[in-house]
Amino acid sequence: MSNFIHFGIAEKMYTENQNRITRLFDIKYPIIQGGMIWHSGWRLASAVSNNGGLGLIGAGSMYPDILRENIQKCKAATYKPFGVNVPMLYPNLDEVIQIILEEGVKIIFTSAGNPKTYTETLKKEGLKVAHVVSSTKFAIKCEDAGVDAIVAEGFEAGGHNGRDETTTFCLIPNVRKHISKPLIAAGGIALGSQMKAAMVLGADGVQLGSRFAATKEASSHENWKQKIISLNEGDTHLTLKELAPVRLVKNKFFHDLENLYETGRNAEALKETLGRARAKRGMFEGDLEEGELEIGQVSALLDGIISVEEVFTNLLREYRATNVPDL
Repeated sequence: MSNFIHFGIAEKMYTENQNRITRLFDIKYPIIQGGMIWHSGWRLASAVSNNGGLGLIGAGSMYPDILRENIQKCKAATYKPFGVNVPMLYPNLDEVIQIILEEGVKIIFTSAGNPKTYTETLKKEGLKVAHVVSSTKFAIKCEDAGVDAIVAEGFEAGGHNGRDETTTFCLIPNVRKHISKPLIAAGGIALGSQMKAAMVLGADGVQLGSRFAATKEASSHENWKQKIISLNEGDTHLTLKELAPVRLVKNKFFHDLENLYETGRNAEALKETLGRARAKRGMFEGDLEEGELEIGQVSALLDGIISVEEVFTNLLREYRATNVPDL
């Protein structure tokens, strides 16, 4: 496809989809990159923003000083909007929030906690706030808390997830029915056709995690990236419901957890097993057997490690090529 044709498709999609998400975040396309631990450093976030989406730095796997460094490098790498994803259960939460304010970040996505904790404070400081939920009940609470946008994530998604196991196709239209805020669909989205489907169901935009995890710019280990694109249907499973549900690849670490279940699902034993930096060991250091490997079901659709620019090219082409005939 020539650059001229690609530009024409991109501009047409941009014109047709000027919606609440693109206006809210001042971005070209309603495409957000998930703030994934061990994947979402400044290189990935800036590349996504430079291609017209919203890049997010994943604070969940960063010490405060590392987060500050990533924010500063991201500001140097792009003049376009980017944000930070912050799990509300972060142990140094107050310090992390202060760094975000000091560095002048204007967008924050919060998750894994109560949206009321910081939303009012952040909005008073001029930040746009989005919160990630896995159910309609919590989406309503987010709206009551005053967030600017809501990310509704189906249980197809990788990483930490909801206990209800509600799929994206069921979740999005139900959340849309109960809230008025801008809605971002997440979980099981890697293709332009899936993006269009999510928007037909009521989403104003989409958040992609697994697709961006398998890019050249992602900060995760090459061994892990190669593993992602080799996965098939059924190679991931939602586990750890006793603590915090998470979708993992079925490797030795996963089966060790399952064996603990057979001994009575001892929560303390699970915590001890998890407390050995297993996520870093797997996704950042590349230990595919003893490490914790978090990825979504949509990984079965991924067949190559490509650049962020190629991700956008493919998404736009697939989005435009999806024609749904009238009945």
